[in-house]
Amino acid sequence: MKKLFIAAFIFVSTFTTSTFAEVKMGIILGFTGPIESLTPAMAASAELAFKEASDSGSLLGGETISVVRADSTCVDSAAATAAAEGVIAQGVAAIMGADCSGVTGAIASNVAVPNGVVMISPSATSPGLTTLDDKGFFFRTAPSDARGGQVLADITKDRRIKSVAITYTNNDYGKGLADVYAAAVKAHGIKVTIVSAHEDGKADYSSEVATLASAGGDAVAVIGYLDQGGKGIIQGSLDSGAFDKFILSDGMIGDSLTDAFGKDLNKSFGSMPGSMNEKTAGTFASVAKAAGIDSSGPYTGESYDAAALIVLAMQAGGSADRASIAKNVMDVANGPGTKIYPGELKKGLDLLAKGKKVDYEGATGVSFTSVGEAEGSFLEKEIKGGKFKNKKQR
Repeated sequence: MKKLFIAAFIFVSTFTTSTFAEVKMGIILGFTGPIESLTPAMAASAELAFKEASDSGSLLGGETISVVRADSTCVDSAAATAAAEGVIAQGVAAIMGADCSGVTGAIASNVAVPNGVVMISPSATSPGLTTLDDKGFFFRTAPSDARGGQVLADITKDRRIKSVAITYTNNDYGKGLADVYAAAVKAHGIKVTIVSAHEDGKADYSSEVATLASAGGDAVAVIGYLDQGGKGIIQGSLDSGAFDKFILSDGMIGDSLTDAFGKDLNKSFGSMPGSMNEKTAGTFASVAKAAGIDSSGPYTGESYDAAALIVLAMQAGGSADRASIAKNVMDVANGPGTKIYPGELKKGLDLLAKGKKVDYEGATGVSFTSVGEAEGSFLEKEIKGGKFKNKKQR
C-alpha cells in the first residue's frame, strides 16, 4: 500500500510542478542546402549553451533541456515552414534559428509569431527583417546587412579597389546585401560595372561569369553561399581567367571554400559578423574548444548567444512559458546588471534566481537595438596561404 501511495504521489507531482521537468527547444538550421558545411558547428554551439544550462542544476530549480532539430534547407521557404510547424507541434518553448533570411522571415511570419514562439536567429541578416511585424517574438544575434554592406564597402575602399562587378544570390539575403553594398561602394567613388543575380543549384556558371567578365572590374564581389552558386562563380572565374580577386560576403566565408580553392584565393578578402575581443570571443573559443567545437566559422558565437539568451530569459521570468520568454529577452540582453560571459550561464542563472539583474555579453558582446537585433561588430577577413585569417575588427 505504501508503494502504491508513493507511485501515485510521483505521478501526480509530474503534473503539478515543473521541477526537474524537461523543456524542449527547437534548433532550425540549414542542415542541407547551400550553407550545410557551416551549420553543424552552429548547432553544436547552441546545444553547448543548452547543455550548460541543463548541467548547471540552476535552470528553474533543476529543469533540463532537450533539443528538437529541424532542417530549414536555407532556401526552401515551404519546406522550412513545414519543418517549423513540426517543431512547434512537439511543444518547444522557443527556437534557436532559423539561419538564412528568406526562410527565417517565412517561419517567423507564418508559424512562430502566430503561435507566440520566440525565435532568435544567429545569422539572418536581411535589412527587411528589421521591420518584420513580429509582435515581439523575433530577435537576432546577427547584425543587419544595412551595416554589413557598409563595412564590406569600407574594406573594399581600404583595399584600393577602383572598380567592382557584383553578383548576388537571387533571394532576400543576396539582393538586400547587394543593394546596400553597391550604394556604399559608389559613395566611396568606386565604379560598379554590373550588378547581376545568379541562381543557386546550377552545375555550370560559365554564362554568368562571361557576363561579369564583359563588364569588367578589378574584382568581383560574390554575395552568396560558399557551398552553392557563389562557389560556382569563383570556379568559373578561375577556370576562365576572368577574375582572380574576390570580395566575399559572410555567406561565402568558411573552410570549405579555401579547402576547394586554396592559394588561388590569396588576393581575396571579405567580412563577417564577429569579434576579436578576448573577454567575449576569446573566452567562447576556449569554451567551445573544450567541448570539441571549432568556433572559427561564421555564426558559431551568435548561435551560442541565441541559445543562452533563451535560457536566461526563461530564468528571468521564472517560467518556460513562451510569452514569458519573449517578455524577458531584451532585459537579459541589455542589462543593466552583472555581465555574463561564455561558460558563465550557471552564474547568470543563479543571480536571476535571486532576483538579481544580468547583462549578457556572451561570445559576441551582445547589445540589442530597440527592435531586438544585434548592433554588432565585424571581422575583416583575408586569405593568406590558402586559409582565412582575421585582419582586424571593424
